[in-house]
Amino acid sequence: MKKSHIVLLVLIAAAVGIIVSMFGDFSTYETFASAAKDPGKKYHVIGVLAKGKNMEYDPVKDPNHFVFYVEDKAGQVNKVIFNGAKPTDIEKSEQVVMMGHMEDGSFRCSKIQMKCPSKYKNDQIAVGSPS
Repeated sequence: MKKSHIVLLVLIAAAVGIIVSMFGDFSTYETFASAAKDPGKKYHVIGVLAKGKNMEYDPVKDPNHFVFYVEDKAGQVNKVIFNGAKPTDIEKSEQVVMMGHMEDGSFRCSKIQMKCPSKYKNDQIAVGSPS
């Protein structure tokens, strides 16, 4: 190979690496404990609605304030605050994926994705508020 071909291949590999590092969202699901270690950073937390915990939503008082509790994959139950309307049929969801950050001991999420049970396949419903 010519030296120019080798230099070109190295430049292309470097460009791909830079693009992937800047724009790639290769995040994994975290727990509330790992999200609490760095409160300002955004995380994806997956879990199920905590049984026995009440949901707080009053559309007359504030239609964009929904509080609920989620048990993450490590078994920790935490308060979740969503600045948006309560998603329809959240009680029927098998799992809840939340994107947000920890703040004052609560998880503030900006987007909720519900994994709903289906007879034929796993449907996913995404709910989010403008950022």
